[in-house]
Amino acid sequence: MATPAELKAEILRLTREYSTLVHQANRPGVDEAVAFEPGRTTVPYAGRVFDADEVEAAVGSTLDFWLTLGPEGAAFEKELAAFLGVKHSLLVNSGSSANLVALSALTTHKLPTHKRVRPGDEVITVAAGFPTTVAPIIQCGAVPVFIDNDPVTGNARVEQLESALVAGKTKAVMMAHTLGNPFDLGAVLEFCRRHDLWLVEDNCDALGCTYSMPVARAKALGFTENSPGIPVDGTHLTRYTGTWGDLSTQSFYPPHHLTMGEGGAVNIAHRPPLKTYAESFRDWGRDCWCASGTDNTCGKRFEWQIGELPKGYDHKYIYSHLGYNLKPLDPQAAIGRQQLRKLPAFIEARKRNWEVLRAGLADLGDFFDFSLPTHATGWERAGFAWAATGCRTDCSWFGFMLRVKAAAPFTQTQFARHLESKKIGSRALFGGNLLRQPAFVQLQKDRPQAFRVVGEMTGADELMQRALFLGTYPGLTPAMLDYEIATIRSFTNG
Repeated sequence: MATPAELKAEILRLTREYSTLVHQANRPGVDEAVAFEPGRTTVPYAGRVFDADEVEAAVGSTLDFWLTLGPEGAAFEKELAAFLGVKHSLLVNSGSSANLVALSALTTHKLPTHKRVRPGDEVITVAAGFPTTVAPIIQCGAVPVFIDNDPVTGNARVEQLESALVAGKTKAVMMAHTLGNPFDLGAVLEFCRRHDLWLVEDNCDALGCTYSMPVARAKALGFTENSPGIPVDGTHLTRYTGTWGDLSTQSFYPPHHLTMGEGGAVNIAHRPPLKTYAESFRDWGRDCWCASGTDNTCGKRFEWQIGELPKGYDHKYIYSHLGYNLKPLDPQAAIGRQQLRKLPAFIEARKRNWEVLRAGLADLGDFFDFSLPTHATGWERAGFAWAATGCRTDCSWFGFMLRVKAAAPFTQTQFARHLESKKIGSRALFGGNLLRQPAFVQLQKDRPQAFRVVGEMTGADELMQRALFLGTYPGLTPAMLDYEIATIRSFTNG
């Protein structure tokens, strides 16, 4: 009779063999494991990229049958925090939940009154993007204040920040790094420091991006070290996005930089107490911080006196917040750990694929406006030209965005339909100008004071009307990229 260990080893050996045979199309694009047939094989805008390692990890964890978040989750949280260089990472079941937990953590009564986000307080955000960057602000009873997007970068027009501020009422800034292009962290951080505001970075599309600023400017903002593994050059301080603000969020949905199927994370960059608050909102609102299956890590489980509860009430069932249950499963974390090991290669593939598309479409400027990284002033085949600020960005691109020119002989919709007819996936910039979405139109009718708008949303409207993006994900092969470029060139030639 085989022992349990021997049976498990054989199951995992067969699992790897099965995955290698069945999942060839999900391998990194450099492998070109499956023949590409132009016009017949779909070129997705994004997708899962994995091999037998992830499948084995998922099956192995499931065989152990610790299904709820457990040892694999604890290991993944430590490994993600170590990769980024943050105090803590906290796993949740989606990027949207991560945004909800991050903003909720800032509402806790355990914060000083002047720092707490309370109903009616304001949070500055940006108009064009994904709705669940904004929804938590409203769900927590606060008021989103919308500023416009710069259509070239997709990010906030930071010159509007001061106009959006209401002293004593504005408590935070919460916005995303659009399509893996960091927003102007230098300007946003200086604004937040000047007015004692929280900064929440929605880093769901930007895992692995870096932002650099001159050392003196970074030190003035309280930063003294690069992120782990990033060389020191003596003139710039460089950190990953998601490590500059107070809190940041990640999504591990399949299109993103790494995947757990569903899943996400809240990163606590500098202030450890925020981890306790975020964890409470993630875990039903409970006061206890013991991991599932663990009791009495505080050493006084039956000795607390909190609220109006009787002295000694079981700390595992004391609730300090109105929370949720937003944990993922441990087998998902097992998959995520394997993905995290491949993340550096995934990041490089995204950068490489963006450059291939940019170079291949370089002479189509009569038809398209091309995106630029924040702080870049131009693109050449040798690289980017940079503004004199000394700040730079290195983008781990989520997508390759084009804006159809107003004078082009076709519209964004016509272009998207043509790509679809040729089996090339594309996407609009998520919700476009969210203020045009039915949910926000209705919200304004029902509750006119539910949000506030600063200025005209001309950039957000331009992104909604003219922009779409193609994939840069690591599963794209050279043949797929060549086909995309040839298809777009043929379309513009009429």
